[in-house]
Amino acid sequence: MKSLKNHISLIVALFTVLFAVQIYVAVDRTIAAYETRLKNDYSIIVVSNKTFTPVEFKAMDNLVERSEAIATDQVLNRLQGEMTKQNLDLLKLTLPKFYRLYLNRFPTPSEIGKLQKRLQKHPAIVRVEGYAQTHDTVYKLMLLFKDVVQVFSIAIAAVTSLLILKEMRLWQFQHSDRKSIMALFGAPMWLRSAVLFRLAIVDAIIATIVLCLAFFVIDQYGWMDVLLQTVGIKIQLFNFLNDGVRSLLIALGVAIALTLTIVIGNEEEE
Repeated sequence: MKSLKNHISLIVALFTVLFAVQIYVAVDRTIAAYETRLKNDYSIIVVSNKTFTPVEFKAMDNLVERSEAIATDQVLNRLQGEMTKQNLDLLKLTLPKFYRLYLNRFPTPSEIGKLQKRLQKHPAIVRVEGYAQTHDTVYKLMLLFKDVVQVFSIAIAAVTSLLILKEMRLWQFQHSDRKSIMALFGAPMWLRSAVLFRLAIVDAIIATIVLCLAFFVIDQYGWMDVLLQTVGIKIQLFNFLNDGVRSLLIALGVAIALTLTIVIGNEEEE
């Protein structure tokens, strides 16, 4: 019963590490999807005295993905009854050209400032509006949320790793008699500690399976999908192939590395 409790404790600890890592991955995917949505919605307004082609805008900065002219026909149509056709034609010739620039990715606040400066260097461009204040607020909130989750995940992983070390020390004491007998017969260190590595690997596999089942339940009930849809985002929180393999490798790496630390430390003490 005591051995079973130790196994469950290690499985829970490894599961906690894997869950913390996967939460960070899911948050990173969510932010990336939100950045894509903002990128599609975000644009820079350019006012110029001449007509520009999309190629010319792209040549000014590689951050520019495409551009489109903002039609002024509606404004001119409203003035048709108030101005003569000659004055309207003259106004149409002298009226500045307005363009909307879309970027190939969601920029940082500093990148927006640099882009505005590059565009304003052109003598024909009169004004560039990047809505930097609104952009800065949204971007900083996103980065703050990502940093908080990252620190939280690292803290959980660090504390849980200490608990795993404690559990493995208990395993070592439980098998100390067997190891001593094997040492008397000249068994090498790796053979004496083989049972510890085997137990660690088995528990790492079980913890990975439990993680996959947990996210399967979350995916089936759609709890997170409802929350993400409120901000217009749809992502796959857990990819059972890629994320499952990565989680298994992390679990095996943590379990084997900590077991190796215990074994080497014990050999040095002896």
